[in-house]
Amino acid sequence: MHLVGRLFLGAFALLLAVPAGGSILMLALLVDPTANAWLTNGALAGVDMALSDLSAGLPPEGLTLLIAGLAQALFVLLFVPPALVGFTGEMFSRRGLLWYGVGSGLLTAALPWLARGVARPEAGPGLRTAEARLTLILFVVGASAGLVYWLVAGRSAGFSRPERHAGGA
Repeated sequence: MHLVGRLFLGAFALLLAVPAGGSILMLALLVDPTANAWLTNGALAGVDMALSDLSAGLPPEGLTLLIAGLAQALFVLLFVPPALVGFTGEMFSRRGLLWYGVGSGLLTAALPWLARGVARPEAGPGLRTAEARLTLILFVVGASAGLVYWLVAGRSAGFSRPERHAGGA
C-alpha cells in the first residue's frame, strides 16, 4: 500500500512540477533578449511555412509537424528530467534539496548538448555566449521543476517505511 501511495504522490508532484518548469521557461523566453529573438524567429518561420502551404493550396502539414516537434521537445525538456531524478531519488531514498534541484537542472541543461553531440568547432564568441545563456535558462527551468517535485514528494522519498519504536506511540 505504501508503494501505491508513493506512486500517486510522485505523479502528483510531476503534475505540479511540469507546469512550474513550463512557466519559468515561458518567462525566460519572454524576458531574455537572446531567447526572445530565437523564439520570434522560430514563430515567424512556422507562420511563413504555414502561409506558403496555404497559398499553394496545400493543407498546413508543416505547421502540424512544427507543433508536434515543439510538443515533443517540451515533453523532453519539462517532463523527463524531473521524472528521472524523482524516480532515481525514490529508488535510492534521496531526500536532499540539492539532489532534486541541481540534478534536474543539470539534466535539463545537458539534454540539448547530448542531443546535438559534439560542439561545433567553428562557433564564434557570439554564438557561444548565446548557447551559454540558453543553457543557463534551461538549468533554471529544470531546477525549478526539480524543486517543486522535492517540495511535494522528494522530502519523504523512498519506498521503505520508517521504523516504529517499540515503547512509544
